[in-house]
Amino acid sequence: MELQKVILEERPCPLGCKSGDQTVVYGHDRLHGSPGTFQVVKCLSCGLMRTNPRPNPCSIGSFYPENYGPYLSTRDFRDSLQHSTGWLRRIYNTIFSTNPKPLPTLPPGKLLEIGCASGSFLHEMNRQGWQVEGIEFSKSVAEYARSKGYTVRVGALESLSGDHHDYDLIVGWHVLEHLHDPVNCLKKLHAWAKPGGWLVLSLPDADALEFRIFKDAWYALMLPTHLFHFTTNTLDKMLKLAGWRVERIIWEENPKNLLASLSYCCRDRRWTKLASFISDVGDGRRLAHLRILLGKLLARLHNSGRIVVWTTRIEA
Repeated sequence: MELQKVILEERPCPLGCKSGDQTVVYGHDRLHGSPGTFQVVKCLSCGLMRTNPRPNPCSIGSFYPENYGPYLSTRDFRDSLQHSTGWLRRIYNTIFSTNPKPLPTLPPGKLLEIGCASGSFLHEMNRQGWQVEGIEFSKSVAEYARSKGYTVRVGALESLSGDHHDYDLIVGWHVLEHLHDPVNCLKKLHAWAKPGGWLVLSLPDADALEFRIFKDAWYALMLPTHLFHFTTNTLDKMLKLAGWRVERIIWEENPKNLLASLSYCCRDRRWTKLASFISDVGDGRRLAHLRILLGKLLARLHNSGRIVVWTTRIEA
């Protein structure tokens, strides 16, 4: 990617605040090494953090190469959760196996996945009896899901239109923080969901202690593709504005953010062997049992830096 092809835009707080911003941190693209320094600011009124200035909608695609992690990890179409990729088992179990009361066990219905990537979650949900559809930003990645027989619309959620779709369940796994216009997107999903429908989102938790410790080396900062950096408080404000009510927040039992951030810090100090070792632990290639225990501890402390949010559609 050539730097001159990236157009940056400055945008105000999407919640309509007028009090101005303060700088939280400067950082760069640690995931793919693209050039540039990016700023995260915090709204002085509501506390919502966002990347500003940011790549505009025409430029953001430059930061999603073909080897982007979610594009590749969602190509696992094995027909058993026992043998599926780790992320798919965790997401499925969070929704349907470890879903704590008072949330219901959802019977199969009509499902929409925002940012479905290559389609393995659609595949599993279809096997469980759901009628599934997806939306994917990348045309080439969407074609992979389509080749498996699934209906996937291509484009940014902001640009897509449609009639009332009556979805029982809409999901988005680490998608909300990537959207240029999250408020209007959430309002659009509200219109697409049936009365009593559910919206389930996973995203980083910028209220985690690890963000305050690691700052620009926090793995989940992921500049510049993460355009917003939510806490549970600012997420609740945005969801309410768009017509959604938070019913439950679950902290994922996943220490990836912490371990990857430690690995970044080691690389900054040129401790490459230690960085590689910690990265292997984070990816489950070493000390798997320790990784599991650490994930459970962080989730119990509400500090894993990754949350799954269950919301219901507020009726007018």
